[in-house]
Amino acid sequence: MSDLKEQLRADLTTAMKSRDELRTATLRMVLAAVSAEEVAGKEARELSDDEVQAVLRREAKKRREAADAFATAGRTEQADRERAEGDVVAAYLPAQLEDADLAALVADVVTRTGASGMKDMGRVMGAVQEEVAGRAEGGRVAAEVRRQLG
Repeated sequence: MSDLKEQLRADLTTAMKSRDELRTATLRMVLAAVSAEEVAGKEARELSDDEVQAVLRREAKKRREAADAFATAGRTEQADRERAEGDVVAAYLPAQLEDADLAALVADVVTRTGASGMKDMGRVMGAVQEEVAGRAEGGRVAAEVRRQLG
């Protein structure tokens, strides 16, 4: 079993013992998503830490989008709950890159690949995504690549 999944289970037990309702519900939801991912496809498999992190990123993104939707609809209580759940999930993800660090990384990749315009965006995106490795959302990365190539 992956170390990250073990950590999630241990933290769920701790949250249940301390009667932390938000953390318990959030960790149960995340573990359910991990289990669903493990049995998806033709045969069941054990997820690696990287795959568990991908599930966590997806769940964190869902929480952000739901919080935005609730806030737009004027449902602040639900938006606050989604943000709190997102914070719990984010604690298990690597720290996000600052804008300046992301810009420097993209500039380095543009220089290395010799990209000269938007036609090279796919090549630059592929190289940047490998280096970013989940430390920045794809939308942020794409916006920065567009800004530097455009």
